[in-house]
Amino acid sequence: MYVADSRAGSPKLSTPLEQGGPPSAPASADGAVRARTGRRLPAVAPTVLALGAVSLVTDVSSEMVTAVLPLYLVAGLGLSPLGFGLLDGIYNGFSALVRLAGGHLADRGGGRHKWVAGVGYGLSALCKPLLLVAHTLTPIGLILAADRTGKGLRTAPRDALISLSSTTETRGRAFGVHRAMDTAGALLGPLVAFLILRATMDGYDAVFTVSFCVAVAGVLVLVLFVPGGGHAPEAGDGARPTLRAALALLRRRDLRRITLCALLLGLATVSDSFVYLLLQRRLGVPDRWFALLPLGTAAAFLLLAVPLGRLADRVGRWRIFLAGHGALLLAYVLLLTSWHSTALPYAVLALHGGFYAATDGVLMAAASDGVPPELRSSGLALVQTGQALARFACSLGFGAAWTVWGDRTALMASTAALAVCAAFSLTLRPNSTTASRPKGTA
Repeated sequence: MYVADSRAGSPKLSTPLEQGGPPSAPASADGAVRARTGRRLPAVAPTVLALGAVSLVTDVSSEMVTAVLPLYLVAGLGLSPLGFGLLDGIYNGFSALVRLAGGHLADRGGGRHKWVAGVGYGLSALCKPLLLVAHTLTPIGLILAADRTGKGLRTAPRDALISLSSTTETRGRAFGVHRAMDTAGALLGPLVAFLILRATMDGYDAVFTVSFCVAVAGVLVLVLFVPGGGHAPEAGDGARPTLRAALALLRRRDLRRITLCALLLGLATVSDSFVYLLLQRRLGVPDRWFALLPLGTAAAFLLLAVPLGRLADRVGRWRIFLAGHGALLLAYVLLLTSWHSTALPYAVLALHGGFYAATDGVLMAAASDGVPPELRSSGLALVQTGQALARFACSLGFGAAWTVWGDRTALMASTAALAVCAAFSLTLRPNSTTASRPKGTA
């Protein structure tokens, strides 16, 4: 793993370009080392590693539920694809309604990123045992909405902490390390759910109970090991952390283009649950093996997150981001072909995981470069909100199309839409050096 100077965890070590200082000023002690040695040490901040541990534990909990939820709702409760699309849209998109609030509270609170994130993690944990008593569409929808509210509150403050703890030139790597640790939890979660389902008679209730216990452990790791937010960036001559100032960030050309592209591409991104249901129908996967399908996506994500994050720092984050959507497009094409081979699920899941590795953290790294430190959480929330709302709409639309025209026609429409949106995004490429190639890199 990476060795980091413990001081790198403080937002005070933001680069001079972020703070408005002259480009020639050393950014930190790490920058002084680079000046003497002529090269950057491969370091990530302790804050990034601590947040990665929190995400790892939390993702074990959340992915246990995510892995069994599609089968539980469709096969266990008998929901139609349209009903599942509604719930899946809530699960993946409801957080959009509170992301801006979470980002604004973290910035407005003067360095309360950790505590706003902690409220989000805690709320999601409390929702897990409620699934034990919900057996109809309305209460399940309300529980999933509350769970996603927690995710919406925590995501922007957490990503802001990662961004503020990193320098411009290593931000892609830092997000890659965090996402790799996060995905290690996503890899373990479905496996734990699979083992519980095989070992217990009342499998779903056992999964939800264990998920709650693991989620509580994640909150404890956050409280005990993530540094507090006592080092908030000073506003200086920049914008004060108000809601109006946050929305005014969209006047920045590069951030506006990044947000628009994230929204457009999200409109054509079929949710993970639908991808796994499509694979199950295509291959006839037995119900007891369904929970293992997310393992393929998680494994590819885990292996590729750090390499692609480092590559994005060197060759340009926008190129890697769009290449990731190219991998997703190829996965859709494979699902539509008549290719019958044992290699099909491996290829689709590898491309699916590669898509997340090339887009999830890379998008946040690219967006961070166009937002001042005092509004970092709010700026990232703007991008995340557009993407989440778009994916909510996609889940509703895909579920309705599947119900009316069938799964193949619905996927064909999504494939065509993704190709068009990706082509359009090529014309909206941000012009900042950090979106294409970070300043100072070879």
